[in-house]
Amino acid sequence: MNKFGLAAAILIVASSTSAMAQSAAEKTGVNSLMGVPPKTEDFVTEAASSDMFEIESSKLALERSDAATKTFAQQMITDHTKTSTEIKMMVDTGKVKAQVPTAMSASYQSMLDKLKGLQGDDFTKQYHADQEDVHEDAVDLFKRYGEEGENADLKAWAVKTRPALEHHLQMATDMNK
Repeated sequence: MNKFGLAAAILIVASSTSAMAQSAAEKTGVNSLMGVPPKTEDFVTEAASSDMFEIESSKLALERSDAATKTFAQQMITDHTKTSTEIKMMVDTGKVKAQVPTAMSASYQSMLDKLKGLQGDDFTKQYHADQEDVHEDAVDLFKRYGEEGENADLKAWAVKTRPALEHHLQMATDMNK
């Protein structure tokens, strides 16, 4: 089965079953492939989990990397702490009906665990590659929700936040060269 056929089959199953299956479609990348906006709960979970990874991996980079990478890492900690606070505030005030996860997703945790086992150039190269990958995913997530998300407040926040993520992606891409 080709990619499109597989994506369509998963999308049909996801749309005809529970919210859990819809989350599976977001987690597997099918929604991204099809250009489908994430559900609010999926968006909050993914954005918060990504923020947690950015913060924790960047704390490691402050300990293990060169000066340029440390400068980037400090900006990631500052910016992603801010977005974590903003999304939590929207949920806490009731503007967004979702639950903010208390731990990062298994995929992000796996990436962080891999980084924890590395030192020196191996760490720095993996951190740079991870930053580029994670920011590509974040830009895509925020773009899809900002264009077609179901919660007006969260949609406006995604639109407002996306340019900073695009800037992070450009910085990560430049570092990864």
